[in-house]
Amino acid sequence: MSVAGVIVDDHSRALLIQRRDNGHWEPPGGVLEPEETIPEALQREVLEETGIKIAPSATLTGIYKNMNGLIVSMVFRCEAADGTPTTGSETFALRWATREEVIELADEAYAIRVLDALDATSPPAIRAHDGVKLV
Repeated sequence: MSVAGVIVDDHSRALLIQRRDNGHWEPPGGVLEPEETIPEALQREVLEETGIKIAPSATLTGIYKNMNGLIVSMVFRCEAADGTPTTGSETFALRWATREEVIELADEAYAIRVLDALDATSPPAIRAHDGVKLV
């Protein structure tokens, strides 16, 4: 199971990271450690990959299953509480992106997560993908 946080700024832009391992653009996140709660993992992953501490009031905006990798990811819309965006050992670059830029930069399976978070519909979206494309 994994978590991802879509940090949204006052201009309705989302913070994307460019991963160091594969160069892909996506929201910050990763796999939960065995002893972590979901909110703890979300806080840790976002902080590690962006340098930003998020407010504890994150909203679940979608659940996504990678049909090939058999990974379920929960995505949350987040608000920055403290810190300045900075790269780390897992991130090559960071970028505040508009909806249009998200669609251009990220693979469909990750872009939809960000778009769902920007839209913040209720109930949360439930989607499946093959690692790149929605299925």
